[in-house]
Amino acid sequence: MVKSFAKLKNAIDEFEILCEYAREGDEASAEEAVAIFPKCQEAIAESEKKALLSDEADPNNAIISINAGAGGTESCDWASMLYRMLTRWSESKGFKIQVMDVQYGESAGIKSATMVVTGNFAYGFLKSEAGVHRLVRISPFDSNARRHTSFASVFVTPEIDDSFEIDIQDKDVRVDVYRSGGSGGQSVNTTDSAVRLTHYPTGIVVTCQNERSQLQNKLFAYKVLRSRLYDLEMEKRRAEQDKVEAGKKDNSWGSQIRSYVLHPYKLVKDHRNAFTSSQAETVLDGDLDDFMKAFLQWKSLGGVVQDTGGDDL
Repeated sequence: MVKSFAKLKNAIDEFEILCEYAREGDEASAEEAVAIFPKCQEAIAESEKKALLSDEADPNNAIISINAGAGGTESCDWASMLYRMLTRWSESKGFKIQVMDVQYGESAGIKSATMVVTGNFAYGFLKSEAGVHRLVRISPFDSNARRHTSFASVFVTPEIDDSFEIDIQDKDVRVDVYRSGGSGGQSVNTTDSAVRLTHYPTGIVVTCQNERSQLQNKLFAYKVLRSRLYDLEMEKRRAEQDKVEAGKKDNSWGSQIRSYVLHPYKLVKDHRNAFTSSQAETVLDGDLDDFMKAFLQWKSLGGVVQDTGGDDL
């Protein structure tokens, strides 16, 4: 935060000094002021985004779960594309990524994946991606080259530390251990180290299999469970504060938050705030900053739905 503020202040101070010289007729200063102006805009935009991150858990790390929807190979492939998109965005910010669990599709892609993204305000930014994502394209798996629609859900919760009181009773959790699966060879564990937690009161199920020991997997699984219970409690509190949240959609298969169209035209559209981009490939390559900023601005204004999707998508 200090670095961001210092960067912004230095850029603006330098720009103002150059403008002062330019007013006195110094052409070189005028040219330099024009050159550094985009840097000022970039620093201001970055600070504006962080100013919109005011929720208690926004500074936390993020736990992301991606699940393929109905549709077999198509949806599994789409889930893997979303996994890559979110990974590329996180890497571009210098965030650390730790994969906790991956279930691969039978032919291609992934059925589900869970990862922890570690970085300052990781949750604050990535919460914009929570919901159902829809893809429209010519299927690479269809020999007749027909247009297909696929769905996958992204669930984002903050990583919770000991400062947040989340009480989990042993009697409320069933712990199952099983043998880890993988892509074959040395990546497949030969012991029963994978862990599945089932929380009876809420029905939440968490799995972790990517650590070497059963204890490590169990610790990570409980971390994910705590984060989801925290998110569930925050949802209840927000609902109590405002029972008529017309613009809010939950993470159900029937409420898509964003559509990605690759055929017959290229378009990515966020249905919550109507923000669009024609650069579908760059968005899928992790260029999500504009969508995240639009989401934060929309949320700060009360989260009123601007668009419901329409038949054009």
